[in-house]
Amino acid sequence: MNILLTLLLAGLTMVGPLAIDTYLPSFPAIAQTFDASPLIIQQTLSMFLFCFAFMMLFYGTLSDSFGRRPVILVSLVLYIAASICAALAPSIGVLLACRVVQGLAAGAGSVVGRAVVMDRFSGAEAQKILAHIMMVFGLAPAIAPVLGGWLQVGFGWRSVFWFLAAFGALMFISVQRALPESLAVKDRHPFHLGPIAKNYWKVLCHHHFLLLSIAVGMCFAGVALYIGSAAYFVMNILHLPETAFAWMFVPLIGGMVVGSALSGKFAHKFSRKTQAWMGFAVMIVAGVINVAYNYYYVAAVPWAVMPLFIYSFGLALAMTPLSMIALDYFPNNSGLASSMQSFIQMLLFALVSGLVAPLLFDSALKLAWGVLASLVVSMIAWLLAQTGKPVTH
Repeated sequence: MNILLTLLLAGLTMVGPLAIDTYLPSFPAIAQTFDASPLIIQQTLSMFLFCFAFMMLFYGTLSDSFGRRPVILVSLVLYIAASICAALAPSIGVLLACRVVQGLAAGAGSVVGRAVVMDRFSGAEAQKILAHIMMVFGLAPAIAPVLGGWLQVGFGWRSVFWFLAAFGALMFISVQRALPESLAVKDRHPFHLGPIAKNYWKVLCHHHFLLLSIAVGMCFAGVALYIGSAAYFVMNILHLPETAFAWMFVPLIGGMVVGSALSGKFAHKFSRKTQAWMGFAVMIVAGVINVAYNYYYVAAVPWAVMPLFIYSFGLALAMTPLSMIALDYFPNNSGLASSMQSFIQMLLFALVSGLVAPLLFDSALKLAWGVLASLVVSMIAWLLAQTGKPVTH
């Protein structure tokens, strides 16, 4: 039963990453179709990410009030409709509008899925399940751009959005048939704006929670930097075709899958704090190697992508325990806390991939320095979160 739940929740978590990564190889083709500049095409990613982050702020609260299943199902209907409209888009303006709706709808699975785990499990078991979900989910960003490249070459960029619609439909059917409601009616919070606003304020004022969420978001920003720069990194820096995105994404996500598998095994052996430090140590090594390589050599495969494997391996070791430490502060508002945590992380992801990446993606060395800088900010937040006596609720 746990295996089925893990696969289903991992599939729901994949909805967002698939919408982000599958169409990256199609950037030049979309620009040609609509005679649009690279900056405008970049906004189809940025707008998606900002809307994705914004709605993550509310999905947990909605699921705390109305149940987990209804929120997921309604969001999937909107996602499918937006994907179909994007496939038929007659102009870049319509495509942008469809990406906005896609972004608003795509985040429910990851936020509510995490709340489902917290409903049904606790402690080391919950961490193990989350790590396994992350391990399976990690396949999506590795497969997505490769699949997108082949769809682009074989059928054109519109086929990518037909694929996203089909995946959304598959997840809708799976949730209907295989995901029972995990939040009993008696445990739900009334949808009253006053108490809801008070709970949001309580989370916002909890500096340990905010710092831990920023720590997770900023170490993940290193990955966001490369995802936001993927089309330019693969085609302009590494000089590879649109079918060769696997050179970047397989190491990047492969490290995350391996790290997540180890994180699940470490859940019963090491404290969460120890696991977090282990992850940071690995990321520091990867960041330094990345800067050193790109300073002395011209970026080329496989050496230019090896540090990405090491970095994402360390990231996976640190992310789950850091997230669990933060969520444990709000056991009675796990949906809301999960929403706030996801919002902070995705907002940072959107800012980095949408605003910082275009400033750095013309140089492999600049990208390497960007990753190291985001890691330093993450570690500062992690260290500050450990100062003083934690406040529990």
